[in-house]
Amino acid sequence: MNDLLLAYLAQNSICTAEEAQQLVDMAPIKTFKKGTLLLEEGQRSREEYFIIKGCLRAYYIIDGEEKTTEFYTEFEAVSPICVAAKEPSTYYLSCLEDAVLIVSDAEMQQNVFEQFPQLERVCRTMTEQVLAKKQKALNHFKIQSPEQRYLELLAADPGLIQRVPQYQLASYLGITPQSLSRLRNRLAKK
Repeated sequence: MNDLLLAYLAQNSICTAEEAQQLVDMAPIKTFKKGTLLLEEGQRSREEYFIIKGCLRAYYIIDGEEKTTEFYTEFEAVSPICVAAKEPSTYYLSCLEDAVLIVSDAEMQQNVFEQFPQLERVCRTMTEQVLAKKQKALNHFKIQSPEQRYLELLAADPGLIQRVPQYQLASYLGITPQSLSRLRNRLAKK
């Protein structure tokens, strides 16, 4: 897993090879089994994650039904809302696959930023990109049809469709699994 992280750091010109090795050596890398709940509703947490390998899902349980709000995959950062808000979580975060994650907290990040100031700039840029992506996704959810949302997801991340159970994908798109099945069949006939 260290090789994957080193390759990511090198590919994105985040730091020198020597600094990258230092960062990897410092990184608190942990593995989690498929199905592991990283965060539960009502739980307080200080942990933030960076995915090296695997897929995570954020979801709410409303009236006994799971409502998926996000999927996270390799080389994405996950900062649960409850961490910044310093409040109990209102949702769940689970591993859809076996996962390898960097698990950190604000104090740990501050120490890393002091040692590697350029990393703070990179993280700020990544945060801005994530915010823009989330705003775009929210806007599209409000104005696009389920078919348009599905096609956009398929174009943006075709591998995700194969990694995620259909009922969770349907929930993410805001439709029932039956509607998603009909939509996929209709598109296949085109």
